[in-house]
Amino acid sequence: MQPLAGWLAELPRQRSCLHVDETPVRQLNPGSGKTWQAYLWAYRSATWDDGPPIIVFDYQGSRAGSHARAFLQDWRGHVMVDDYAGYKALFAQGATELTCLAHICRKSFDLHAANGSPVAAEAMRRIAQLYGIVQKASDMTPPQRFSLRQQQAQPLLADLHAWRDAIARTAAIGSGTAKAVEHALKRWTALQRYASSGILPIDNNAVENAIRTIAIGKKNWLLTGSLRAGRRAAAIQTLFATANLNGLDPALWLANTLEALPTCPNSRIDSLLPFSDNTPR
Repeated sequence: MQPLAGWLAELPRQRSCLHVDETPVRQLNPGSGKTWQAYLWAYRSATWDDGPPIIVFDYQGSRAGSHARAFLQDWRGHVMVDDYAGYKALFAQGATELTCLAHICRKSFDLHAANGSPVAAEAMRRIAQLYGIVQKASDMTPPQRFSLRQQQAQPLLADLHAWRDAIARTAAIGSGTAKAVEHALKRWTALQRYASSGILPIDNNAVENAIRTIAIGKKNWLLTGSLRAGRRAAAIQTLFATANLNGLDPALWLANTLEALPTCPNSRIDSLLPFSDNTPR
């Protein structure tokens, strides 16, 4: 299966926008009987990007940002990430940052849950309006979605920024309100960038949903046995998760692929990838 997983891993760099996230995995340190923390990095295509949806998992021994740089190489598209500092070098080498609005909203949610903050409640109300526009545009073409964002989302974003700026000038320094507002304002350029296009995502939920099965699975399989084992697991997860994204039954896809793979020439290996055009549902 490795040739298929390797070929699939080349495809994210052909897309204009990617979701990126990482999740920790305990790995056995052979010979010591102890474990240490490795990471499974995930690269998912954007919902409205051209081509079939794909997700590629890349297993590495640490959370160092150099792993994302090595995987994406000289790619220069838009990348939706959380606020982890390890991604900053991607932007320095030419990728364009998108900030996840869901992460910004969680700051307000946590603040409201802690003390019933009316400022946090108002922030969530305004953010909900932006998500309402996203839902309204879900079945539109990219030009239609861009037009709607220009007409409705961009004015709301401008109002939200002005409102947050006013709160920042009056909030007590070091308070939960000040920290939540400053967190959003520091990321504002990347946060509002999605509204300048008809295909860019508003948050990183697409990849977070895709790696949720990894988080659940870790409760059962607990750890990987080695770096090589982790990379084999990443290859399998890449193929099966992409099959799921394309509405396929992974077991059916695997059975068909194992029959066809031994006689498939390298020039046609892309015909076996887990895309809906290639495999019966």
